[in-house]
Amino acid sequence: MNIGQQILFFISALGAFNGIILSIYLLTGKKKRSVPTIFLITLLLALSIRVAKSVFLYFNPALPKIYLQIGLSACFLIGPALYFFFRSVQENVTRIPASWKWTWGILSGIIIVTGSLLPYAVYPVIWNKIIVYIIYLEWFSCLIATGFVLKPVLKAFLVNRAAVNSTERFRLVLYAGNCLVFLAYLLSLANVIYGIYIIGPVLFSCLLYLCLFYNLQGSGYENAAQPVKAERKKIAAPDALIWMEKLEKAIVEKELYKDPNLKLNDLAKAVNISVHQLSQLLNDNLGKGFSTYINEYRINEACRLISSNDHLTLEAIGYEVGYNSKSTFYAAFRKIKDTTPALYKEKIS
Repeated sequence: MNIGQQILFFISALGAFNGIILSIYLLTGKKKRSVPTIFLITLLLALSIRVAKSVFLYFNPALPKIYLQIGLSACFLIGPALYFFFRSVQENVTRIPASWKWTWGILSGIIIVTGSLLPYAVYPVIWNKIIVYIIYLEWFSCLIATGFVLKPVLKAFLVNRAAVNSTERFRLVLYAGNCLVFLAYLLSLANVIYGIYIIGPVLFSCLLYLCLFYNLQGSGYENAAQPVKAERKKIAAPDALIWMEKLEKAIVEKELYKDPNLKLNDLAKAVNISVHQLSQLLNDNLGKGFSTYINEYRINEACRLISSNDHLTLEAIGYEVGYNSKSTFYAAFRKIKDTTPALYKEKIS
């Protein structure tokens, strides 16, 4: 190899090597792993194995066929890992649902059965002419599905970039990077551009270090926890009781919680108290913020609609009770009921 090829090999191989080491470190660490972290580790490991295979094949075309089979098998898991990572993040999933476990069991079974019955070393034509296209089709389908999961964030970014916080920017970078890696491999598969095969590993190296930079800057991929507020003096019990009755009456009779644009000052006007008094009543006497208080009414109403309206979709129910996006509805439902709307519907059925 000349000096240019050596530099290219170093850059591309370094990303794959660091990705494998980092994923193993996260997998074997003592710290309890959240659901998004589990899928992120899976995504990182699958991408790293796929990229490592690409690097060594590019610089050593005589690479044993078993490594090609391992690389393509790992590629089969990239799309699903990306999709379930973003779903778990957007919906604040704290426990992996049974349906997700079944999906991963089926994917693992497909890899084991196919690899055992049709090993690459014996059936290279089937792998290169059929299986590889199935893998890339599945990867592409998962990218499209992930785009729909990120639709609210993508829409907010296109409308007003300043409204997108650092955590959401990290998710967009991770998604865009995966799309670029897929595109590089797809163009290589189609022989559109000569030499673009090695671009996939280079892009992955850049994506890995960019994501690490985002995390070092404090822009993590999970929703930040709300800070704990200092305890303040509560409103006298007799006054608080009167205001809470007025508050509940106004919310229930006028169905104010169904307004997706409802603000604290709007609710204060409806009860005829100051914003400061209402905030103190909610936070100090009831022990919950404005959003949590309203979300409880919305989610309780959503549960009622799920139980009594089979013709409404879960997304439609979310809009009906006052949410302006599916992801916000799912996140609030998960926080209040500790489950997803779909699992709740299955349970009551």
